[in-house]
Amino acid sequence: MPDVFQVLQKDHDEVKAMLAQLEEGPKASTGATAEQLAFRKRSVDEVIIEESKHEAAEQQYFWPAVKRLGADGLRVAELGLEQEAEADPVLADLDKLQPDDEGFEERLVAFTSAARAHIMYEEAHAWPLLRATITADEAQLLGVQITRAKKLAPTRPHPHVPAQPGAVKSAGPVAGIADRLRDAVTGRGNPTS
Repeated sequence: MPDVFQVLQKDHDEVKAMLAQLEEGPKASTGATAEQLAFRKRSVDEVIIEESKHEAAEQQYFWPAVKRLGADGLRVAELGLEQEAEADPVLADLDKLQPDDEGFEERLVAFTSAARAHIMYEEAHAWPLLRATITADEAQLLGVQITRAKKLAPTRPHPHVPAQPGAVKSAGPVAGIADRLRDAVTGRGNPTS
């Protein structure tokens, strides 16, 4: 079973690849066809789904583990959680917009920049701090917990749910079920993943 760093690295790599594809893809402003714009919307939906699940799982297990590392861990976790909270309203806006709507590309550019900065921050600050203090068994357990949490996590941003483990634990599964039902009805993403 992969450890926490392997699980999170896989998520980060997938999101970075999706964002790169979106940056390179045709846009409404460059004459994209209706089919290309529909593909763009599905791609953005996939980013939102993966990012929502990833952040919910981190808020439930990863950031609390970092916070337990003392003053440095608390400082690093608080900034990481703040970055995630700032991204949620942007993702919520993107979820409502179509690729040819005014403001779509601006929000996507803002999210892409913020997501890359957050990934770099987490990998450069949170991972080394946690890696230096937990055992291989603890890292593996954390990886299992995050993997499980993602299976029940919301597939949409919920900017009004506080980024605190208790709030995520209580609201996350309910929001996750509601999101997956909504996804199934609308045909958005792959609601079983």
